[in-house]
Amino acid sequence: MNVEAMLRSSIARLAGFLGALALFSLVAPGTTVPLQVGNPGSRQAPSPVALSTWSATKLGEPLARDPIWVYNDWSAYDELSDKIPLTEDLALRELDQVLRLKKLGVHFDYYMMDAFWFAPDGAYRKWRTPNWPHGPDRWIAQCRANGIQPGLWFGSNGLVKIDPAPQWRDSLNAKGSAMAFDEGGFLADLMRTLQYWYDRGIRMFEFDFADFSVATPKAEKTETPQEIQERNQTAFREALKAFRRKNPDIVLVAFNGFGGDLESTAAPFPFRNPIDLRWLEVFDSLYCGDPRASDVPETSFWRSMDIYSDHMVRRFEQSFVPLERIDPTSVMFGNTGTIYYRKTHAWKGELLLMVSRGGWVNTIHGNLEFLDDDQVRWFGRLQKMYEPLKATGRTKTFGGIPGDVQPYGFGSLTPEGAVYTVVNPAQAVLGLEMPLLSRTQQPLRAGRVIFRDAGFVPVLRGDRITLGPGQMAAVGFGRYAAPEFDLGVQEDVRIPGSITPLAAPFVSKGPNTIEASVPAPAHADLRIIFQQRGTDGSIRRSWPGGPPNGISMAKVLKIVAEQDGRPLPVEIDYDRQIWSGLSWGAGEIQHQQFTAGHPVVIRCSSAEKDAVILEGRVFSVEY
Repeated sequence: MNVEAMLRSSIARLAGFLGALALFSLVAPGTTVPLQVGNPGSRQAPSPVALSTWSATKLGEPLARDPIWVYNDWSAYDELSDKIPLTEDLALRELDQVLRLKKLGVHFDYYMMDAFWFAPDGAYRKWRTPNWPHGPDRWIAQCRANGIQPGLWFGSNGLVKIDPAPQWRDSLNAKGSAMAFDEGGFLADLMRTLQYWYDRGIRMFEFDFADFSVATPKAEKTETPQEIQERNQTAFREALKAFRRKNPDIVLVAFNGFGGDLESTAAPFPFRNPIDLRWLEVFDSLYCGDPRASDVPETSFWRSMDIYSDHMVRRFEQSFVPLERIDPTSVMFGNTGTIYYRKTHAWKGELLLMVSRGGWVNTIHGNLEFLDDDQVRWFGRLQKMYEPLKATGRTKTFGGIPGDVQPYGFGSLTPEGAVYTVVNPAQAVLGLEMPLLSRTQQPLRAGRVIFRDAGFVPVLRGDRITLGPGQMAAVGFGRYAAPEFDLGVQEDVRIPGSITPLAAPFVSKGPNTIEASVPAPAHADLRIIFQQRGTDGSIRRSWPGGPPNGISMAKVLKIVAEQDGRPLPVEIDYDRQIWSGLSWGAGEIQHQQFTAGHPVVIRCSSAEKDAVILEGRVFSVEY
């Protein structure tokens, strides 16, 4: 360095020292000066904007540092239980919808590209043609240009619509259907692939269909199933830990294969397939099952689905998974088989329940174009209302277990107030106490019902609410009791104003068929509920297959009725192809269809080939 340069450097250092000394002299005694730590040579000066900006990188563990909202395009397409393919046009169209929602007040942080974006012969590095003629570049660029972080789905170690790459073959099992994580070259190549996509801008990965029982033929001969399971899990978990250390801003989410018994709400608990809590060391969230009907009969098929997700969240919580880390994956819009061609039926209750459960990974699936602008604004109001409840408050559960047909709820609390979302899954008008969520919380007074299903008007007295059969509602306390938080009435779920059980002894009328006769009520409708069990008394689902080749559930679990030899129309909501199975039937006969006082003969049956036990109940309901 020459003399002139040394002189300039010395002057610069002296000026910096004097400037700092002057700043120090202006600070009042007892105050502290914010210290900005940056890279050596950084020219960024401290600014009020920079100091007030939230940054996840400045926070420690756990992994999930703040609530996020994820858009996932599954259910806008469906290549498993339907024939609607994923294409570049579909993905970009839904990105346009994400941006429409953003303009109307709904924000998303991530866009997850779900299953089957990849070429079968590309080892997860090539995109499928001709569905993606331009590859992923346009999608990735447009996401990032609009502040959306892109994500990718991976089938873990399974071969679902993908061929084994040469570098995976020494990890294959004997059937050639999956790869071991702890043997051969598969895991190392998978991690290189994740890094490849991270370097191209992907910031979220979803892992699905994991199978930790997979072993090579050699290992199957020398290791026990328990050893294989543990070695696979350890290898994958340690690899993900290393990936996180190198890429600390990545979001990782776990789907099928990481624990829990997800098929039924009647399954025994604790889970036969337990949740290994060590997965929380690497995953931001654990999913608790795709949307499906619970084993709780409801005349609204969608309400039974709500109960399924509520039940699974409770069971995961009982397995010591924090509510923040549970993703119920319960909100799907779409006209595809995976979501039973739901479109947007009963979507407000579905969305409200999802946010009320306390999860920090909030995932919205499917056709966003099915929501009109007013519906999107409602969505935005709900999202905004729950932002402080999720980010700075706490959510706690209370009441019974949903699958046990007991009233229950989720309560979220901040110092300014609380929101309680409550559900009565029973076929009766029942009350539920809303407990204090914290010893610091003020007694519950002056609350207000801010959302409910149509029909029955919930009765709120202090900390106790009375709900109609199968009804959900939300109650605001403190600031959330103000009119600005009104969410209205869900008109597409209608709850009767009264319900009365009728004496209707069902008797066997042949194989898998029961029958009862009841006098027709004068003014009320008839509600029929029946449940299917195995001969051992346990709940049993029928599985006639999903779209496109499955059989409608109404042809398997049947309700028929007649009066004076004349068939009566029975309104049902489960007449659909249900890939996830069903264990019950529920229907209603409107009172205009029958003559009061004359007996109505009701017959419930199952098309199962082997013997089952059917249990029937009949109610009179008035709307």
